[in-house]
Amino acid sequence: MTMADGFVSVSRRIEASAERLFALLADSANHPLIDGSGMVREPAPAVRLSRTGDAFLMNMHHAEFGDYQMRNEVIGYEAGRLLEWEPVRVAASPQEQEAIGGPARYRWGYQLSPEGPGATLVTETFDCSRSPDDLRKAVRDGEGWRDAMTASLARLELLAKSAGQRDQ
Repeated sequence: MTMADGFVSVSRRIEASAERLFALLADSANHPLIDGSGMVREPAPAVRLSRTGDAFLMNMHHAEFGDYQMRNEVIGYEAGRLLEWEPVRVAASPQEQEAIGGPARYRWGYQLSPEGPGATLVTETFDCSRSPDDLRKAVRDGEGWRDAMTASLARLELLAKSAGQRDQ
């Protein structure tokens, strides 16, 4: 676990190949199953990510903000090793866009490092170092996401195990 002025990461060793884990992460249909925050609802529609520049929409829910959509553009992609995206809230109207304000400029991502046959060190990252001060304060420079990130990696591990059992 690390934190440095708006950048937070959490790592977990998972007994699954980097390729299997990456395939789960690169399919946006799995994001609600992996998400440890409880905010991610479902993709609209599901997308299999395959390169930088790909984008996927996610339906979201937050107790304070209600239902909304995020458009996530892939900004880092290395098959089997790295998947990073930058979310932008989708405004339903010009009035909503005005209420949202400017871009949040934060990033989510996963880095996968093989650790021998059938095991991978997975690191989830959240980077709000370029975000406006009010957002950074609201998420405590990213620390506000640490528990959800830890839960996401545990859920990814469970999903990989169940996918592995189906494949056998």
